Amino acid sequence: MPEILITEFMLESQVERIKQRFDTLYLPDLVKNQDEVPSHMAGVRGLIVRNQTQVRGALLEAADSLECVGRLGVGLDNIDMDDCAGRGITVYPAIGANADSVAELAMGAIYALFRGAYLATAETVAGNWPRMELLGREVMGKRLGLLGYGATGRALAWRSRGCGMSRIAYDPFVPTDDESWQQHNTDRAETVDQVLEQADAVSIHLPLTDETRHLIDAEAIAKMKDRALVLNLSRGGIVHEQAMVDGLKSGKLGGAFTDVFEEEPLGPDNIFKDVPNFFATPHVGARTEEAETRVSTMIAEAVMKHLSRES
Repeated sequence: MPEILITEFMLESQVERIKQRFDTLYLPDLVKNQDEVPSHMAGVRGLIVRNQTQVRGALLEAADSLECVGRLGVGLDNIDMDDCAGRGITVYPAIGANADSVAELAMGAIYALFRGAYLATAETVAGNWPRMELLGREVMGKRLGLLGYGATGRALAWRSRGCGMSRIAYDPFVPTDDESWQQHNTDRAETVDQVLEQADAVSIHLPLTDETRHLIDAEAIAKMKDRALVLNLSRGGIVHEQAMVDGLKSGKLGGAFTDVFEEEPLGPDNIFKDVPNFFATPHVGARTEEAETRVSTMIAEAVMKHLSRES
């Protein structure tokens, strides 16, 4: 009977570290069969997951010995935090470990969308040579709006300084006297609307909650500058997807990038086909070699420390 169960991909070197100290069952494909996870929970003291394993309901009911959950990432919407707290289960997210990777992906999208030329590969290779149609915009001098000023928001703020962008951010959980505001020369917004109205590009780095679901809807997009960009690298559901597509098709939005969707993976009849000035990636913000190493190492250490303390 294993002490630790890992239901999704984890760096092999860190799995081996854990196995040296604890009886560990590594089943990275188990998440594909959610209904089978509870049957493996008897006696498990530590559970390690990514964003697909649903740590709630039947799983927690079957967890007769569970003491901690290690989350290989930062989003917690797949974990019933209230139920875990009620059962005395500690949850360890990998806070900050993938911030740089996500921020780099966002910064690249900002460049690509303002310039526009990267979308012309097919026409260029075909010999159509659309040079005169590709009048882009410079990133320098634009204003970056950040919804969420945690580790990832700050990592993107730091990168944007070197590009000549100014910054405004909204995060009611970061105090006014927090040194990060001055450190990154970021203006602190009192409301979401302040960010929407001032920013040339709005990048979202918020958790998905009842308050943030569909935060960026048609009404919010209407408040934005004409031809502003929207970037979502946090969680699907924060942006109302149909409203974003409508904004792109009408020209109100100058471009959009999303790494996350309400339905993952996308179905064959999704609404994003043939949408102008749109980039999409399959939830890969944290998928770099460096981030995988940091995340797996952080969670391996957190879970082993917790279980060693409780032994």
